[in-house]
Amino acid sequence: MKHIFFLALLLSFIFSDVFEGVTLISGRGDNLTILINNNNDTLNTWESIPSANSICYLNPDSTLVCPHLKIDAINTSDGGRFTKYSWDSEVLWDYELPDSICLPHHDIAVLPNGNILSICTEFKNINEVQNMGYISEIDSLFGFDMIVEIEPIGINDANIVWEWRVSDHLIQDISPNFENYGNVSEHPELLNINMLTDGNNTQDWLHTNCISYNGDLNQIVISSRFTNEFYVIDHSTTIQESQSHWGGLYGRGGDILYRWGNPQNYNRGTNADKILGAQHSVDWIPPGYPGEGNFILFNNRHEFYGPGNPNSISAVLEIQAPIDFEGFYEISDFNPFLPDNPIVVYQDDFFSNFQSGAFRLPNGNTIITSTANSLIFEVNQLGEVELTYEDYAPARAIKYSYDYFISIQGDINQDNIVNILDIVLLVNWILENNYENNGDLNLDGIVNILDIVQLVNIILN
Repeated sequence: MKHIFFLALLLSFIFSDVFEGVTLISGRGDNLTILINNNNDTLNTWESIPSANSICYLNPDSTLVCPHLKIDAINTSDGGRFTKYSWDSEVLWDYELPDSICLPHHDIAVLPNGNILSICTEFKNINEVQNMGYISEIDSLFGFDMIVEIEPIGINDANIVWEWRVSDHLIQDISPNFENYGNVSEHPELLNINMLTDGNNTQDWLHTNCISYNGDLNQIVISSRFTNEFYVIDHSTTIQESQSHWGGLYGRGGDILYRWGNPQNYNRGTNADKILGAQHSVDWIPPGYPGEGNFILFNNRHEFYGPGNPNSISAVLEIQAPIDFEGFYEISDFNPFLPDNPIVVYQDDFFSNFQSGAFRLPNGNTIITSTANSLIFEVNQLGEVELTYEDYAPARAIKYSYDYFISIQGDINQDNIVNILDIVLLVNWILENNYENNGDLNLDGIVNILDIVQLVNIILN
């Protein structure tokens, strides 16, 4: 059935500057994930109970991968269950990560090999954290974010094939009695365990809310709401190397390769240099897209004047990192990571203090979700709004191009080639007065000569 729907999508073009694609909307709290076209027609629906925690992702083969709350979850912010659905909503894989490993939350990234990167939290007790040089007051537990890579096995099992822990990459300049003592400004590759944050809950120290993967660089980027920074790490390491400061493709183990947004966190700036505020949805702009290789994100508190202040403004930012052709990021001995300022993709009179996101599209447009405003809209490179969907409030919407999916327009006989054999089959259907969905190329409810003309044009082009 799925090829029929995708064929319909390919033929639903309208003549405008809106990017021709399909938009995935999930994480709305209503147990539904929907796929819509530019005309707001619902093309497919997946139902999941409990609802998707954060957002789901479509694979090129039209399968859907979602992070969920566990079925018996008490805390609605906790994840831990991962499900893969077919186009027809059949559950292909369903797995719950044991709490003994970590507590998943927020976002996932689906790797090209089908593995899943999940943000997790592990907890340390008071003694463990004090032995890391932490000096402030602490709750009963201290939460450190980590990343686990989950390899799906069978229909309800998995292997953990890779891990990375924040707790392995800390520094402090308070006490020389601990191994992680050092000059914070000399080690931007490490996180200062005593750095100031916007959160006071030590059980959620970083509040990492997004994870994305770059297959060309084999790098991962994560976003921390409370530190107002995003961090890039190496995914090519072994688990042992990820715990260290050496090894991997970039020779730094699991240390931070690049960070941006708040240089005062590593003592190379002041609060006046802080640009990011509670940001979400950091990801790379893909190769071939305008701005390729840059980061793009939703800066929730771009101009923040306090809770409830109507003058607070959000913005979508693009960051051009100082990276060389081998994937290494440049930084001087004394200054913070560049750039000094981002590219402002879109800034207007709107504000969302939670969730939200932005993704670059192949034609240079950007799809933006402002969750607090229940708004999804698409802007062009001039910042002009080309398309608006109202009354949706997902964590963030993703728009896919038609050619993202494994489907060939006009492949009537489904042999992965569009040629004279498809024309012959279509002609036979017409002569036999036999209506077949995948022969109705122009979606007019009739299989006739007009569909043959369209198919010939596909072959000629």
